[in-house]
Amino acid sequence: MTEVHAAPAPEHHDHNGDDHHHHHHDEHGHHHDHDHEHHHDHDHDHHHDHQPGGLLASIAAALHLPGYGHTHDHGDIVQSISAADNALAVRTVWLALLALAVTTVLQIIIFLASGSVALLADTVHNLGDALNSVPLLIAFYLARRPPNRRYTYGYHRAEDVAGIFIVISIGFSAAYILWESVQKLINPQPLDNLGWVAAAAVVGFIGNELVALLQIRVGRKIGSEAMVADGLHARTDGLTSLAVLIAAGGAAVGVPILDPIIGILIGIAIVFITRDAALAIWYRLMDAVDPKLTAAVEAVIREHPEARAIHRLQLRWLGHQLYAEIVVELDAQLSLVDSEAIIDHLRHHLHHQLPRLSKATISALPWHPTQSIHGQESQHHRAQAETV
Repeated sequence: MTEVHAAPAPEHHDHNGDDHHHHHHDEHGHHHDHDHEHHHDHDHDHHHDHQPGGLLASIAAALHLPGYGHTHDHGDIVQSISAADNALAVRTVWLALLALAVTTVLQIIIFLASGSVALLADTVHNLGDALNSVPLLIAFYLARRPPNRRYTYGYHRAEDVAGIFIVISIGFSAAYILWESVQKLINPQPLDNLGWVAAAAVVGFIGNELVALLQIRVGRKIGSEAMVADGLHARTDGLTSLAVLIAAGGAAVGVPILDPIIGILIGIAIVFITRDAALAIWYRLMDAVDPKLTAAVEAVIREHPEARAIHRLQLRWLGHQLYAEIVVELDAQLSLVDSEAIIDHLRHHLHHQLPRLSKATISALPWHPTQSIHGQESQHHRAQAETV
């Protein structure tokens, strides 16, 4: 029995003209005759139709839209989708900054009309929070830079680093509103210009909540936890404005104690928002992924009977791009060509099943049915230790 260590298949595959791949699986997924000729055939056809090029065509093909074929040239498709995601992210942050700027200007106008010092403090606070989106914007611009000899994975991790500053800012907002609420509970202060204060609170709540909805939706769409965290931060500012609105209403009906009580409740809610955002950013920085995502990759691999075992499976996020490093065990009698073909089809299916997958590095080891995976891992580690 000849053991074949298959090298990773090339990431880039060009198919010319009307190439069709006709592969037929037998009952066991591959055929071995006595001459050890290995036929790797699949019973489904991949028709590679060539449509007009461009970003929209690439995205349509990746999403299996009617009328668009697909090829194994996932590198170009993934790069096109990644560029589109980055452009959407930058546009979203700019829209958020514009919306928050308009909100702040309206609050300044209301302050000038009312002369309320308390309202000025809240307006300055909202302006400072709006500037917290700047690190995220810088991170998305950095992500456009290509990898180099120092940053071999590129600059996508800057997005997660920006998330740290956003989480700190959310935590500061929670501490700020709790401190102010406790101080008002100990030393109650009457509110003046209730109508103007209520108007400013409504403007602040609507502006921040619109930004929150936009950033959370786009962040989840492109897989950016940092943008989701920024959206949650905008929501905390909206909740702060809502607390001011309730306080003005309470003061108007003669129940000023509502101000600190509602403030404390909202401050506690923001603490939980801070916890969730911090946990999400921590997972990204520690290269953690949702176990459901790992299970989805394992399910795709199991659909290929030629992959007898999963030797190693590692997933991680860099910004909003998912990377996979996989080592599968194939039959030792498979030729190098057959092994590369299996790896190619496996990578092809992974890209279609995982829309956020940016790159899948897959290699193969020979499968030994009489030796457990743990035994192979132990021998591998011992061999490494002996060479050190």
